[in-house]
Amino acid sequence: MQAIRDLRVVEPETERETGEALRCANRDGLAVIPRGGGTKLDWGNPPSRADLILSTARLNRVIEHAWADLTVTVEAGCTVAELQSTLARHGQRLAIDVLWPERATVGGILSTNDSGALRLRYGGLRDLIIGITLVLPDGTIARSGGKVVKNVAGYDLPKLATGGLGTLGVITQATFRLHPLPHGRRTLTILPRRIAEAQELVLTLQGASLTHAALQLRCGASMPPKIDILLEGTAAGMEAQAARIRAIARPVAVKEGSEAVWGAREEIAAGSVLAKFSVLPSNIAATLAAIDCVKWSALVQATGIGWLVPDGNEAAKPLRDLRAKLESEGGTVAVLRQPAGGTPIEAWGNAGDALPLMREIKRRFDPGNTLNPGRFVGEI
Repeated sequence: MQAIRDLRVVEPETERETGEALRCANRDGLAVIPRGGGTKLDWGNPPSRADLILSTARLNRVIEHAWADLTVTVEAGCTVAELQSTLARHGQRLAIDVLWPERATVGGILSTNDSGALRLRYGGLRDLIIGITLVLPDGTIARSGGKVVKNVAGYDLPKLATGGLGTLGVITQATFRLHPLPHGRRTLTILPRRIAEAQELVLTLQGASLTHAALQLRCGASMPPKIDILLEGTAAGMEAQAARIRAIARPVAVKEGSEAVWGAREEIAAGSVLAKFSVLPSNIAATLAAIDCVKWSALVQATGIGWLVPDGNEAAKPLRDLRAKLESEGGTVAVLRQPAGGTPIEAWGNAGDALPLMREIKRRFDPGNTLNPGRFVGEI
């Protein structure tokens, strides 16, 4: 990965310059690595070729905040923290809680589909994005969607580009629908004694018609399970919700939690090895039991999306075993950051019947295999 960071960097200032840079690279057979803040540059398979980094650092403007319509159009190189600061002046926000918002850019979080725990209440990035501008490898500037929430014209490029790791085109602009800032926030932490008890509580809380904004379960080899639940709204509304949660959890202890617990995912994601898994919410306990057997720390959201990091570097075989177990049950394991040494693990696992379609989409958008070659599913 250090070799990628040392490549020559191009920093276009406009979409036209971005298109010209891509067109020239595509013509000359150069492999291009798109880069935003560089926070997730080492996620996924290592690119099979890398000749040039295309940085969006200078594409960093908030173009239009239509606060009355609850929408914003922003360039891809704008950091999430800067965007949220701009929106907060009108009491609004993009309802996500991404990793490292001070450095992560709009284009980067879209390419990696990083939404965070708030997706439980507000949906993921694919639900929040309503328009996109994508520069294709041949220099074509493609726009899809619009600036109104009910826009349905054209192909759904926003959802296609979200999570594509920059393999189809370089995102230069995006338009999102927004939500008001909450009146207040309050975190409760529940202290179950066992993973099975935590699983039951998570499912009960999810079925209890509460209006919580986020819910996560943390555990590790040296830490008993903890459930964090985020409430948003007025003081009276949050107090009523808190009383209901205490009644549901009884006799399990419930304490006032810290806002800092929502940064636990950053601690896990900062590890030298990082994996992300997805399971049915009803399978969370069995998954965490398997992870605990190899003494890993894990965080899983109520949606069944989880993050884990091993306590040591002997992770390759346990990761393969965990992937085999979860895939046999309909889940997934993505190895975002590889263990040091040994044979590399294919980052994304089995793509199933979708892989031929994904290869064809890649061929249509990027026939020269210019953008991030080999980094995505099936070494696309």
